[in-house]
Amino acid sequence: MISSTVSDVLAVQDRGGPAQPLLVVKDLKKHFPVRGGLFEREPKFVHAVDGVSFSVAKGTTLGIVGESGCGKSTTARLIARLMPPDGGSMVFDGDGVAEYGGMALKEFRRNLQMVFQDSFASLNPRLTILETIAYGPQVHGMDAGTATQEGRALLARVGLEPDQFASRYPHELSGGQRQRVNIARALAFHPRLVILDEAVAALDKSVQAQVLNLLQELKAERQLTYVFISHDLHVVHYVSDEVMVMYLGQVVERGPVERIYSAAAHPYTRALLSAVPSMDPSQRTQHSPLMGDPPNPINPPNGCRFRDRCSLAQDVCAASTPLLRAVGPHAEHIVACHMNDAMSGYRHAAANPHAATHLEATV
Repeated sequence: MISSTVSDVLAVQDRGGPAQPLLVVKDLKKHFPVRGGLFEREPKFVHAVDGVSFSVAKGTTLGIVGESGCGKSTTARLIARLMPPDGGSMVFDGDGVAEYGGMALKEFRRNLQMVFQDSFASLNPRLTILETIAYGPQVHGMDAGTATQEGRALLARVGLEPDQFASRYPHELSGGQRQRVNIARALAFHPRLVILDEAVAALDKSVQAQVLNLLQELKAERQLTYVFISHDLHVVHYVSDEVMVMYLGQVVERGPVERIYSAAAHPYTRALLSAVPSMDPSQRTQHSPLMGDPPNPINPPNGCRFRDRCSLAQDVCAASTPLLRAVGPHAEHIVACHMNDAMSGYRHAAANPHAATHLEATV
């Protein structure tokens, strides 16, 4: 049961009510400069994140999926302000963040925490487990006694007996235990948004299931909102309320999890889902759904960035960039694909079973 202290903190923090999205990201961009050759005068950039927009409703989980290099982790680090963006804006519960006006960066970081994939590298090897959890709150003004007391309570909540684990160091714990410590450390700030970047990818399946169930329990207890990044589409299906699919720095599809998994509208999304292992022999994929590698992010192709690997591509796919539009009557399901827009010039677009309405979807 959630404590009165946590309930009070949440009551004070929730300013906009449940209808207001917790996080709204608009046109987020990050281009990394690339060192050119001796005679190259024109600078080159890796288009890591190129115009990403989305929102996350309070108390929900947004799953972000895509191939390695599509910009998932860079997007997470931009949201957490671990690196400065080149463009775009972000609103947290109705307030701008840092350079956009509104809440200061220190206050924002109390409300947002991250849990990374490498549980060992995320912890200071010179601090005990209890010191690790209590350190952050003390930096933000909490007295040492209260921070230690809350740290022990959090250890117990994530399934680690304080008397047994509080004085241990990270190298004395297993991977699953270290990830529980990372979760406890994140919760010590009483955050509202937690970004989980491949947080269970390095764990054994049995331990992975335990950590996922713990995350679901903590989400309900503390009214948390998650951004969950993973390559494992089974895990994303289990934990997510909405799914966002990224390809080469852009969003190609977003919608409710059951809608995405049952009626994916983008060829790339369908290719990802067809690659998920199945226990049913009749449902196993016999041929690779995708050919070749993603294009060079330094010089991405014009129009649809997926067109070079898409068997359904037509001339219009190279001529113009598809916009995110609602799929049929489902306003919450949006996709960036010309064959889902009857006005795009794509042949037979109107006859496509996933034909979209012509109203551009908003975040």
